[in-house]
Amino acid sequence: MRTQSDNLVLGTWRLQSYVREVSATGRRFNQFGDDPEGYLGYAPDGRMYAIFTRRDRITPRDTVPTDEEGAQLLGSMVAYGGTYTLGDGNVVHHIDISWNQAWTGTHQMRYFQLDGDMLTITTAPYKSYLDGEEGRSILVWKRVAAP
Repeated sequence: MRTQSDNLVLGTWRLQSYVREVSATGRRFNQFGDDPEGYLGYAPDGRMYAIFTRRDRITPRDTVPTDEEGAQLLGSMVAYGGTYTLGDGNVVHHIDISWNQAWTGTHQMRYFQLDGDMLTITTAPYKSYLDGEEGRSILVWKRVAAP
């Protein structure tokens, strides 16, 4: 287990790519398009957050989205926060608030590789909420601020 003093993931990270890999076929695709937006933050106090979206999200016609617009907006984002436990090459996100209430209260295993100011986070395999297929997500982040 790493201590906070050697925590190389501390800081704020900006999303560069979000690739989904399907387990059965190995097929890869950009889950949120070619140019997703997002931030990931790890704080020294053990808190973390992640929010990312498609860049080409719809803009509702009015201040309050219609039910259809709301469903499209929800399907084009991920947002959660909580605490984290850092291991050697992995980090567990202990989620206490989430865009998807089914994630709240769960512990999400992530594997990471750090190369300079680039952080690659790979999820454990999971069934996608969009298509129901088993696979993993590979997210590449660039450091924008260190603690």
